Amino acid sequence: MSEILASASGAGREGQGKLRAQNQVLKKGVVDEQANSAALKEQLKMKDQSLRKLQQEMDSLTFRNLQLAKRVELLQDELALSEPRGKKNKKSGESSSQLSQEQKSVFDEDLQKKIEENERLHIQFFEADEQHKHVEAELRSRLSTLEMEAAQHQAVVDGLTRKYMETIEKLQNDKAKLEVKSQTLEKEAKECRLRTEECQLQLKNLHEDLSSRLEESLSIISEKVPFNDTKYSQYNALNVPVHNRRHQLKMRDIAGQALAFVQDLVKALLNFHTYTEQRIQIFPIDSAIDTISPLNQKFSQYLHENASYVRPLEEGMLHLFESITEDTVTVLETTVKLKTFSEHLTSYICFLRKILPYQLKSLEEECEASLCTSALRARNLELSQDMKKMTAVFEKLQTYIALLALPSTEPDGLLRTNYSCVLTNVGAALHGFHDVMKDISKHYSQKATIELELPTTTQKLITTNDCILSSVVALTNGAGKIASFFSNNVDYFIASLSYGPKTGSGFISPLSAECMLQYKKKAAAYMKALRKPLLESVPYEEALANRRVLLSSTESREGLAQQVQQSLEKISKLEQEKEHWMLEAQLAKIKLEKENQRIADKLKSTSSGQVVGVAQEKAAVATATGQEEASAKAVPEPVHSASEIGILTRTSDSEAPDVESREDLIRNHYMTRIVELTSQLQLADSKSVHFYAECRALSKRLALAEKSKEALTEEMKVASQSISRLQDELTTTKRSYEDQLSMMSDHLCSMNETLSKQREEIDTLKMSSKGNSKKNKSR
Repeated sequence: MSEILASASGAGREGQGKLRAQNQVLKKGVVDEQANSAALKEQLKMKDQSLRKLQQEMDSLTFRNLQLAKRVELLQDELALSEPRGKKNKKSGESSSQLSQEQKSVFDEDLQKKIEENERLHIQFFEADEQHKHVEAELRSRLSTLEMEAAQHQAVVDGLTRKYMETIEKLQNDKAKLEVKSQTLEKEAKECRLRTEECQLQLKNLHEDLSSRLEESLSIISEKVPFNDTKYSQYNALNVPVHNRRHQLKMRDIAGQALAFVQDLVKALLNFHTYTEQRIQIFPIDSAIDTISPLNQKFSQYLHENASYVRPLEEGMLHLFESITEDTVTVLETTVKLKTFSEHLTSYICFLRKILPYQLKSLEEECEASLCTSALRARNLELSQDMKKMTAVFEKLQTYIALLALPSTEPDGLLRTNYSCVLTNVGAALHGFHDVMKDISKHYSQKATIELELPTTTQKLITTNDCILSSVVALTNGAGKIASFFSNNVDYFIASLSYGPKTGSGFISPLSAECMLQYKKKAAAYMKALRKPLLESVPYEEALANRRVLLSSTESREGLAQQVQQSLEKISKLEQEKEHWMLEAQLAKIKLEKENQRIADKLKSTSSGQVVGVAQEKAAVATATGQEEASAKAVPEPVHSASEIGILTRTSDSEAPDVESREDLIRNHYMTRIVELTSQLQLADSKSVHFYAECRALSKRLALAEKSKEALTEEMKVASQSISRLQDELTTTKRSYEDQLSMMSDHLCSMNETLSKQREEIDTLKMSSKGNSKKNKSR
């Protein structure tokens, strides 16, 4: 709804802006046309006045000419009449002829003046007529242009009116759609309100239930939990975290990829330093022909030692990779091998600092050579700047890696909150290293092409330059791969920093991390020692059936508690009986010993040999409790008698008078009684185990119910949040819809006003153009 309103408002604003611009253009055109029409009206008035004056003069002149023509005719008639009379009366009319000649001369002069005046007036009339025709032609051309412009303006106005009508129709359609949507949204809002009320009731009930359970759990925790080892960070750091095999495998995979990239980078660095040493030996002076400068000799000597500084980088990364196994916990506090890699990188940076001045001086020596051109000198200067940047980038990278190695050696060296910042800076440094290597590759390729054009370039120098270029390209590719690899995994690195003890901020010190690893090894060994072959499990279908029976059981908790209480009472009674019969057995054993002693004393008087034999036999009978077969002799017709300790099977004194048979009977009786008691005890134990299993199943069922209840509470929270969000969206859409409607109504009113004004202006223009055309036609 908001998107539709936004699109409608955007379309309305765009149409309104276009209409305003077009209205302004039309207003300017109308004002200009009005000014031009006013000027033309004034010019027409002046021309009409001048034409009227000229017409009046023409009328007066024509009238005067007619008068003069009539007078001339009269004079000619008089002259014709006077000539015959003069012939007849020559004599008498000499005096009169003189008078007529004078009059004729006067008339001739007057006529000549009138003719000249008439000629002058004819000239003025011709000039005025020509000027009038010229002005009329100009006005007609101007009128035609104005009519064309008026037609164009009329076409523009018609197009605008059509557009306005189309936009009005679109806006009306949008308005109808928005009204329909508003009605649907109102219905949805009502439904959401009903749902919110229901959810609020459920939430209230769940809140009450959860609060009561929370109180119970808090009381149980306060009474039963003696020590909370997660309360203090010092103790929590010693807890073994949950083993995350996927995390360890991912870290080992990442370390393996980093090892491969570092190996490629080390190989490229070795090639770069080696081929640079080879180039110094042959350029600018070939060592096979002449001795090179002491500076280059020292530089070559240092470059010859590059393997002792570059190889340890690969070894340190290999040790770091080997330290990350599936059984360890990989965090910054436990990666001790990162410190050795940082130390190897520091030694390599010392090597770069040592060779940098010699490299810069070597490039200056190449620039001072006689065959060095200005372009080659510029490339050497750019390469010197690039070498400085390369050393600076390595120093920056070493600084951040040394910071990352601090948590495994010094606990206060780097705060845990700064881990993410340091990791992002490492990624930025790697990208900077890639950019520097791209510049070095570009400038060195330009230098190689310039040196290829020199006349003194040898084939050995060309091959050496090609080798250096290949090593620089390999360095560029390796730097780009490492930078992209680190930027792709930096989010995982930052997220994996929280992998550690539960509900803690991490390990306090490297010592605590080491102790945790030792505890982890001990725990793994203990779990391995406890590992036993699994017994045959219950089939899946049977387990599902048992689970359904367990979940569908309708026994109440109180009934199960009563059964458990009864079983406990029975077990306590059986224990008491067991103790009682053990005491009885001890008493019987003591009596038996006394009886044996008494019989032995009696038999001593009769015969010493028999007494010894009888004593040995009785001792053997008293000690050998497991000889049940020897004691089970056939006794004829036994007599059973019941007592408090059970059923005693005995024979009559007349049939078994001897002592041994009586002792055997007593022993057999007690043994059978003990067997019965043990069987009863085993039965009680089996019942107690059964009751314990039932209680455990009920507790699991209760736990499942609690989990489902928690899930329902979370769903209720999500539903309440969605309901509140929908309410907010509904209010915002209503407000925006009302604002849009008000804006649309204002816009329509303004459009109607502008259309009415434009129509009035067009009507006035039409009327003025019609009046002008009529005046021109009349002229």
